[in-house]
Amino acid sequence: MDKKDISIVIPCFNEEQSIKPLVEGILDVMSRHSWTYEIIAVDDGSTDGTWQQMKTLAEKHDSFRPILLRRNFGQTPALAAGLDKATGVRIITMDGDLQNDPEDIPLLVNKLDEGYDMVSGWRKDRKDPYMSRRFPSMLANRLIQKVTNVAVTDLGCGLKIYRREIIQDIKLYGELHRFLPVLAKWAGARIGEVPVRHHPRQFGQSKYGISRTIRVVLDLITVTFLMNFATTPLRIFGGIGFWSIIFGLFAGIVTVIMRLVEYQTMNRNPLLLISVGAIIVGIQFILMGLLGEINIRTWYESQSKPIYLVRETRNFDETDA
Repeated sequence: MDKKDISIVIPCFNEEQSIKPLVEGILDVMSRHSWTYEIIAVDDGSTDGTWQQMKTLAEKHDSFRPILLRRNFGQTPALAAGLDKATGVRIITMDGDLQNDPEDIPLLVNKLDEGYDMVSGWRKDRKDPYMSRRFPSMLANRLIQKVTNVAVTDLGCGLKIYRREIIQDIKLYGELHRFLPVLAKWAGARIGEVPVRHHPRQFGQSKYGISRTIRVVLDLITVTFLMNFATTPLRIFGGIGFWSIIFGLFAGIVTVIMRLVEYQTMNRNPLLLISVGAIIVGIQFILMGLLGEINIRTWYESQSKPIYLVRETRNFDETDA
């Protein structure tokens, strides 16, 4: 396998109009430097002409290596497909909608070479609608920073760079791509941040809206559990169980007091059953979700199953395809 200095991974979905100017912009930037490189674009089951554009570009540029997935798996599996194929010592990820600027690539590389294992872009002057994009993103970023203690201002920025030894040890599932800095820190990475350009969307529509805030919160629960309790689950399960027992005892004492003071029949008092029942149901749902996260990782990793299926590739060696 011919290793490159830099691999650039771009997950795409319905970016027919964006992919050509984006790739040409990257090629222009890379031509000014002596790095060996590859550009890996992953078509996540687009329904427009994205793959046709990619095939045309691949015929003209050997360094452009597109991958077509069998269907739309989502951004995280598409990103994972590109990362699995990347050979670079440094790996850059960026969005395919032209909102990230290829001119910032040298900035990321230089920052990484200061001694970091990962550098995240910060869209300081973000060109997105406030209420539907920037405001929920701001809330999500602050919540994630508070819970995970990862000092990255803009976790949602797609423009990031990693050292290979860090990113290759991170397994992506669900929609955890937005938590890559958090997962990198858990893997021991030294994380930096640098302001980058951000352009208004020129073509198509955003694939994300305010509804993703709910998914971010649910993914945050998963990441927090994996970071803190994956090897010591008794700490969280035992803690919940302990406070559940305390609450149950308290509710039982209240029921007894009501029986003694107000002469109410205990077996007709719904307080105890409602309280204990609601808590047990809530705990069961949370535990089933967390245990499901562990089981799905065991299922994939024990059998080396990818979370995507490739239909077609271009410009990859047979041993890499």
